Amino acid sequence: MHEEEPLTLKVVVVGAGVVGAACAFHAASAGLDVTVIDRGPVGAGTTSRGEGNVLLSDKEPGPELALARLSRTLWDEAGRELGPDTFELEAKGGLVVASSAESLAALQEFAARQEAAGVRVEQVDRVRDLEPHLAPGIPGGVHYPQDAQVQPVLAAAALLRAAVSRGARCHPGEVAGAVTARDGGRITGVRTAAGAVLPADAVVNAAGTWGGEVGRRLGAPVEVLPRRGFVLVTEPLPPMVRRKVYSADYVANVASSDAGLETSCVVEGTRGGTILIGASRERVGFDTTMNTAVVARLAAQACRLFPFLRGVHLMRAYRGFRPYCPDHLPVVGPDPRVPGVVHACGHEGAGIGLAPATGALVTAHLLGRPWRGADPADHTGLLPDRLLTPEGAHQ
Repeated sequence: MHEEEPLTLKVVVVGAGVVGAACAFHAASAGLDVTVIDRGPVGAGTTSRGEGNVLLSDKEPGPELALARLSRTLWDEAGRELGPDTFELEAKGGLVVASSAESLAALQEFAARQEAAGVRVEQVDRVRDLEPHLAPGIPGGVHYPQDAQVQPVLAAAALLRAAVSRGARCHPGEVAGAVTARDGGRITGVRTAAGAVLPADAVVNAAGTWGGEVGRRLGAPVEVLPRRGFVLVTEPLPPMVRRKVYSADYVANVASSDAGLETSCVVEGTRGGTILIGASRERVGFDTTMNTAVVARLAAQACRLFPFLRGVHLMRAYRGFRPYCPDHLPVVGPDPRVPGVVHACGHEGAGIGLAPATGALVTAHLLGRPWRGADPADHTGLLPDRLLTPEGAHQ
């Protein structure tokens, strides 16, 4: 008699944003049986509110930068596999500028630590050689040639479409309810809000800002909180900003845990000619109120960095919620409390950039072996265990 072939692992991915799509893409590519569910259309949540940043420049050496470096490689692989124009992958590079000699020294020290961790950095004395329309008087900056950009919703759609071509199924409009379990607590399925049960050996919580709520429904709560942010969009222009350009204080604002409003100037062009201006952060729950004071502050900061913007019209301002954990690291990996639950959420504003590596790492956890360069042993700092008390109760 021939030995029976092992059954294919059935995986339900909750969330069809860019992170969930990347999880589905890698899991389906590995031959797993994948079903994706989301309460709305593909990429309609936080993904649709992002700028498409694929950044190394804003990350401290540590677990997130390690994931970002892998992700940068995997975005290029996805571009070759799916076609870079499919999701507008553009290796434009990033330029971080300092406002004073003191901030320049701090930026250069930060960049030196990143370079020691494997990031390509280039010190720049004459920033207007790279960006001619910058304001005069900027003392210097650092160029990050590996920084890139994608169109977020197109990226989520392309990854999910590729997952479906590899056998995955997608059910938009389905909300995850509770899990069903057998003896020992391991899940056997996910019951949707409509009452259907989707068979599952594993459930991936890729619900973005709602990852905390989905985790709770799965019996494995994680502390994922919303942080509101605004992005301004100008009228279409001839090419004026060649790279992603931001002020050095952006890095500090990303890492800050302050609840109050923080803004730091981020300016970049798009293929369509519009210029995106950010970035703000404030902890206001899920309050979607339009705050004109935030819009005015972002516009003023952008005009100080690029004076030509004073004569440019804004077309719109949009807002969304970045999902963050208290230590500003994403939660990626199996939950020790509920066998079969794997988290992939809490990426804050870096979810688009980190999506491919997150999908590969989740797949590696599901397979129990490395996948596409992602080895769980190299990313233990992202495991949910760090957010749990010794008794297993959430902090």
